[in-house]
Amino acid sequence: MATQGRVLFIDDEKHIRQANRQTLELADLDVICEDCAEKGLQIVNREWPGVIVCDIRLPNMDGLQFLLEVQKIDSDLPVILITGHGDISIAVKAMRDGAYDFIEKPYSTERLVKTVVRGLEKRSLTLENRNLRRELELHSAPGPRIIGRTPAMEKLRSTIAQVADTGADVLILGETGTGKELVARALHENSKRSIKNFVAINCGAVSESIMESELFGHEAGAFTDARSTRIGKFEHANGGTLLLDEIESMPMRVQINLLRVLQERSLERMGSNTLIPLDLRVVAASKIDLLEASNQGSFRQDLYYRLNVVTLKIPPLRERREDIPLLFHHFLLVAAHRYQQEIPTPSTVQMNALLAYSWPGNVRELRNFSERYVLLGRQFDWSLEKMLSNEEKVQHRSLSGQVDCFERSLIEQALVASNGSIKDVMEDLVIPRKTLYDKMRKYDLKKGDYK
Repeated sequence: MATQGRVLFIDDEKHIRQANRQTLELADLDVICEDCAEKGLQIVNREWPGVIVCDIRLPNMDGLQFLLEVQKIDSDLPVILITGHGDISIAVKAMRDGAYDFIEKPYSTERLVKTVVRGLEKRSLTLENRNLRRELELHSAPGPRIIGRTPAMEKLRSTIAQVADTGADVLILGETGTGKELVARALHENSKRSIKNFVAINCGAVSESIMESELFGHEAGAFTDARSTRIGKFEHANGGTLLLDEIESMPMRVQINLLRVLQERSLERMGSNTLIPLDLRVVAASKIDLLEASNQGSFRQDLYYRLNVVTLKIPPLRERREDIPLLFHHFLLVAAHRYQQEIPTPSTVQMNALLAYSWPGNVRELRNFSERYVLLGRQFDWSLEKMLSNEEKVQHRSLSGQVDCFERSLIEQALVASNGSIKDVMEDLVIPRKTLYDKMRKYDLKKGDYK
């Protein structure tokens, strides 16, 4: 059975407990049996991953009293009541008071199992949503999350941690959609400058005629229509961090002025002779090789060497395919919370398609893909013909390499879904414990990273 979970079965008659334990265990469920409600209360808690089946008529504390006590612990924990014929009206009232369902004696094994499985599905969704809220609260804390466990991403995070608080200027290289602004924000948030402004400007989106005014500011009357003083991006970022995105698009004339500001750490607004001192970190980002651009004459070589104090390279998504399942799951969680939708579960074939696709738009494309999947659900088109071109279907990797990549992603998916529970992963993938541990060592997967 696909749904795994625990069932607490409470009844004071031994033969009923034994018979129902056997029924539920045959349905591949983990069963705990108790003969009184008081013992059951010692087992359950707010994070208990299961449902409770309880007879209404019990000695001392009856099923209705037990229900009220359970609701004090967790009002979302499903409690299924077992009733005699004369207890139906009582059971209906109990459902109004928060019981999940009731089963009338005598009941079939099929009825019991179906009701329990529905309750487990509800409980699983409840706990998943709670984990999602906790995850999103964590995400709202200072400091962007750079997700990925491939060596390239581990190295990137390590370098960010090493240079973040040094104040050194940084050059970020990466294709469109790889997360260059995210890295720049991580540098800012993990430094003492985080209490000041993080200012980003896309050099490719600002026309040459107003570029200098945007960056350096101007005084009133500096040029036609300059009716008042304007503070430029450099001044606005003073004390903090300035991101110059797509710096390769900056006009050559502006590059000369930028070089002087970087060297002198001061500027003059257009139309002014007063030097304004600057204390800020400059982060430049480019989607092309600036050294090659400088060799071709489209980018100043002296500016390149001035910017190239520390260089961070972000690999494209196609070069870190092992991170795709983790990123996909993260984006599903965020999108499900944003749009108040349930999290859909992709099939193995669909996950394989994600791994095979080249993702020319990189992480940004994967994020948008995940949002569409959450919004459209079953209506979402997973057609491989649309996702994969003929060339992309032929991977330039060995068969064993592709198998390892896919195997690693399946194990990582299961670890993410189970919050690092080895037992749940074993059940989900139908794999012996020793084999699972061997493969986790092979792919450097640690269960503690997924809790």
